[in-house]
Amino acid sequence: MSTTGKPFLQIVRGDPTPEEIAALVAVLTARAQAHAAASTAGPSTPSRWADRSRLTRGPVSEGLRPRGPGAWRASAYPR
Repeated sequence: MSTTGKPFLQIVRGDPTPEEIAALVAVLTARAQAHAAASTAGPSTPSRWADRSRLTRGPVSEGLRPRGPGAWRASAYPR
């Protein structure tokens, strides 16, 4: 029972075994703990795929981008 007197989890259909209920409670608890840990961890850095700055032209000292046969394959490599 929760602090308000209402049950936290209620089975409305079926006849689960105590082991099945325990597994469900374990999964829900683990997800709640992971969510709480993620919300207190702060913002994470975006992935390189989501980083829009990779689309901009690099410094001149970087040299020319790949050209010619196979350039499409080299264009996906990190700069």
